[in-house]
Amino acid sequence: MILITGGAYQGKKNYAFRTFGCSENSVADGLVCSINDILNAECITNYHIFVKRMLEDNADIISVTKQLCTENFNAVVIMNEIGCGIVPLEKKDRIWREMTGKCGCIIAENSERVIRMINSVPVIIKGEL
Repeated sequence: MILITGGAYQGKKNYAFRTFGCSENSVADGLVCSINDILNAECITNYHIFVKRMLEDNADIISVTKQLCTENFNAVVIMNEIGCGIVPLEKKDRIWREMTGKCGCIIAENSERVIRMINSVPVIIKGEL
């Protein structure tokens, strides 16, 4: 598994496509995909949004994330860092932020490589290119 993370609009998806051969046909987009989609996709984008959607549906996102790591261990997972900045006022937004962080930790722990994108420059946190 490969985790690519970083702030919004830092070139994560372009990097994944260019470096790991991901294509639009192999992507599960967290904006609209199902649990089954993420368990079978070569590349998963917007995992942070997927977490939010699952929380809104009262799904056990921690269990889903662990299932992802065991059943789709070759996936490239792309998610935004959302834990920086001002703490959200709304409780549901604080919970989303916390759960996204926890899911990111689970994915990173199970990943062969963790890459943080900063201004379209990959910074290797875990593993090698």
